Amino acid sequence: MTVRRSLLALLAALPFFSLAPAAALAAAWPERPITIVVPAAAGGTTDIAARVLAEKMGKDLGTSVVVENKGGGGGSIGTAQVARARPDGYTLLMGNIGPVAINFSLYKQLSYKESDLRGITNVISVPNILVVHADSPVRSVRELVELARTRRLNVSTSGVGQSPHMSSEMFRQKAGIEVTLVPFPGAAPAVTALLGQQVDYMIDNLPSSMPHIRSGKFHALAITSATRSAQLPEVPTMTEAGVPMQVTAWFGLLAPAGTPDAVVGRIQESARRAMQTAEVRQRFADLGGVPGGETPAEYDAFIAQERKSWAQIVKAAGLSLE
Repeated sequence: MTVRRSLLALLAALPFFSLAPAAALAAAWPERPITIVVPAAAGGTTDIAARVLAEKMGKDLGTSVVVENKGGGGGSIGTAQVARARPDGYTLLMGNIGPVAINFSLYKQLSYKESDLRGITNVISVPNILVVHADSPVRSVRELVELARTRRLNVSTSGVGQSPHMSSEMFRQKAGIEVTLVPFPGAAPAVTALLGQQVDYMIDNLPSSMPHIRSGKFHALAITSATRSAQLPEVPTMTEAGVPMQVTAWFGLLAPAGTPDAVVGRIQESARRAMQTAEVRQRFADLGGVPGGETPAEYDAFIAQERKSWAQIVKAAGLSLE
């Protein structure tokens, strides 16, 4: 009987012992610098969001928060790096709609699975915008479509599978035109191509094109949101311009699966506090974006729904990549 009681006591204690390391990790975290991996080149919206957040979170958590750019593969290389990282809260991903949602239905094979990552919180949501160089004679979507029917236009995109790429595909299909898509490993080089007039137009995340719209180097033709942007009230929506389509790009924090709930909770709380500051809210508003702040459970549910929605879009478009 004594042996039986001892065995029962041991079994009852197992959950406590299994939770103890995670609880200890959460209590001590953070003990060293935190890295936020950006799966894209510097200068794009993913990078901007990470750097704005890193500065505030570093002060809030009392440790350095370092941004590491790891572009390539439509964001899959940097995303896979985080998926394989130790689930200890020191390696995070500033993910976006491409590698976290679209890529699962676009690519036949990826080096990471949906279950390899867990959501922390969305950081910023932004529309995409159709822009041409200021020297272009085109001043409306209708004029752009008419030009595309006289010659094949070149279009820069910020990575295969990213929302600007998918928006460009949707625009091409709905407008009934044929174009040559020129993918770049991030928004910055794609924008540079249009600044140098190496391409005819691009659809970009609003934040990375906004400075050039305001400086007069780009002319905005239409925005992919359901309503006009408060920052650019004179720019029509795609639907108003005669091409019925809506796309919202989102960018948020994720961690490797297995990261303790308590650590994920602390990261989410720190990120939410950063997004609630007047400075960050104004910065995001200037970029034409809306701050997030969802709980980890809410963000996971949102990502799951986005994966389903984009799977339908990719299938309907007949898109598939190796």
